[in-house]
Amino acid sequence: MKLTALLAASLLLSPFASAAEFTVEKTASGGAIVKVDGQVFAEYVVDQANKPYLWPIYGPTGKSMTRSYPMKNVEGEKQDHPHHRGLNFGHESIGGYDTWAEAASFGSNPKTSERIKHLGAIKHREFKELKGGSTGVIYALSDYVDPEGKVTITEERSMTFQVKGDTRVIDVDIDLIASQGNVVVDDKKDSGLSIRVPHSMSVDAKEGGKLINSEGQTDADTWGKRAKWCDYHGPVEGEHLGIAFLNHPSSFRHPTPWHSRTYGLFTANPFGLSQLKLQEESGAFELKQGDRVKLRHRFIFHKGDEKAAQIEEAYQDYAKETR
Repeated sequence: MKLTALLAASLLLSPFASAAEFTVEKTASGGAIVKVDGQVFAEYVVDQANKPYLWPIYGPTGKSMTRSYPMKNVEGEKQDHPHHRGLNFGHESIGGYDTWAEAASFGSNPKTSERIKHLGAIKHREFKELKGGSTGVIYALSDYVDPEGKVTITEERSMTFQVKGDTRVIDVDIDLIASQGNVVVDDKKDSGLSIRVPHSMSVDAKEGGKLINSEGQTDADTWGKRAKWCDYHGPVEGEHLGIAFLNHPSSFRHPTPWHSRTYGLFTANPFGLSQLKLQEESGAFELKQGDRVKLRHRFIFHKGDEKAAQIEEAYQDYAKETR
């Protein structure tokens, strides 16, 4: 389903709708802020990096559900990988250009100079829809550009914000469109839709954080595996909270492989089939003029672990939806 039709469908009353009241407004910096019952839920930032991202994101108890770095320095946080900004999408090589990393990712290491030459950007173009009510909707168009600003592909992104019971939900629906001619989408490990979880929740923090997927694999064993969903849960400011990341059956190469790391990175990556060691042959492909890749995911910010939050049941409900 194209995003224009998907957006219309998302505005209809559904099981995920609630009595919560959403507002969605533009920010002074050109992004958008989503509030629920007057309190900030998330902000879509478009002017601080080579790609747009959601940060901060507040969960069902009001705690921040992503790492603050590099947007804000917080004592005790792990300050690595400055391109891991909140919730974002990036790809190391579409048309030969990298929107995953940014200049700060490489420091002064001369060995990375060649990769720096290929840094591209995802440039926010316009909002097609900002809508509040029983849900919040941000529908944005962006251009992927090379270092000279030449467009390589375009993107349609619909983000729908909801409240269901004691969870908060964000649907992120992305279409990558070959708007400028045929383009090669490469096989890369550093690619996909990502969220960087709070450091205290990470497995490596050794405070009780855990990764688990729909197949029952845990922690480091979730890396490079295909799964319908993956859940990261652990302590956040004195509470045990979690983030479930669901992959819809209509999404490209479902069930997606996961680039999930015990230090706190959490990525659905259907592109890096060889680099994630799923197969020997490359998963690179050519996207023909006018064609699109459809990526469909749901984030559920919840209390407790994946069992307490009934994530498998939530996935079954999500899978029945037309996306």
